[in-house]
Amino acid sequence: MEHKIAPSILSSNFLNLRSEIEMLNKSEADWIHCDVMDGVFVPNISFGFPVLEQVRDIAAKPLDVHLMIVNPDKFIPEVKAAGAYIMNVHYEACIHLHRTVCAIKQAGMKAAVTVNPHTSVALLDDILEELDMVLIMSVDPGFGAQRFIEHSLQKISTLKEMILRKNLKTLIEVDGGINRETAKLVLEAGADVLVAGNAIFKSNDPLAAISEMKCLGRL
Repeated sequence: MEHKIAPSILSSNFLNLRSEIEMLNKSEADWIHCDVMDGVFVPNISFGFPVLEQVRDIAAKPLDVHLMIVNPDKFIPEVKAAGAYIMNVHYEACIHLHRTVCAIKQAGMKAAVTVNPHTSVALLDDILEELDMVLIMSVDPGFGAQRFIEHSLQKISTLKEMILRKNLKTLIEVDGGINRETAKLVLEAGADVLVAGNAIFKSNDPLAAISEMKCLGRL
């Protein structure tokens, strides 16, 4: 299966958000990654549902919504209404994770769970069958332009082994410090979806940057 590219609009130019989304519409990107931060679960604030709704109205690609917030269960209807294809919640933020995952699916979205760098993927063993995707954070969440944490490669490999052992189709997404060099490493470790921010939006040619990452799986 060819891997997916999900550019993170957290690194986009919000003064020209329409043009940034229209660029992604024309690109080889598969999804649009939207990071929602509350300043509590992570030490930063990004954007909320009004911005998501504007993105929804012009995006031609599915929205991959990543909630870095406390009590994500409260906002499942709002995330669905904002146009999310897949809703991503943190393992560390959900007291009753199975209930949250079931509620996401009942709302008509794909369900994904994120694990922070300090969280073992082994903790997902009892719920892996219920998940459409697992997002491995390869930096500490909250800010862009951080350095890739090398140990993430072992976590990807371990999770891939768990998925194959259970004969599942759960995707592995990786977010944090992804560029052309680290993208190749995480794909070799077993990743299926790459989230990239600065490597795309801060490049001289974002369309080419996306195409280059997409081509890595074709070499």
